[in-house]
Amino acid sequence: MNLDVRVRYLRTALVVVGLLFIVGLYPLMNAWWPSGWRWQPNQPEYEQMIMGVYATLGVFLLIASRNPLQHRSLIWFTVWSSLVHAGIMTAQAMNMPMEHGHLIGDIPALVAVAALLAVLTPRGAREKTAGDTVLTAATAKP
Repeated sequence: MNLDVRVRYLRTALVVVGLLFIVGLYPLMNAWWPSGWRWQPNQPEYEQMIMGVYATLGVFLLIASRNPLQHRSLIWFTVWSSLVHAGIMTAQAMNMPMEHGHLIGDIPALVAVAALLAVLTPRGAREKTAGDTVLTAATAKP
């Protein structure tokens, strides 16, 4: 896949993931699928905190969608933090039978977000576009 197509898909993925993080968690946790998205016993303070963190990340992913190549560190933070979060939740869900719903709910969702963004995010200098500027010793002004 050429770079322009890849970046176009990445922009779309960032918008979708950003919107899901902003507006999708509340209905998933409270209406559509609580057993796959809400930990027991119900902890409203924890839920508000996690929704606030993910909504904030969602806003920044929407901003990053305008020019993903300039926001690669945020995208990679999303990838790696999603994998770490999924790993911790997997260990917890495996040890608590009443939380096994998370193994088919929010855990695979986090891994899917991480995989999607990781596959679509260009890596390294060889994948820079003409619009990207690279500051080198020859172009730097004293």
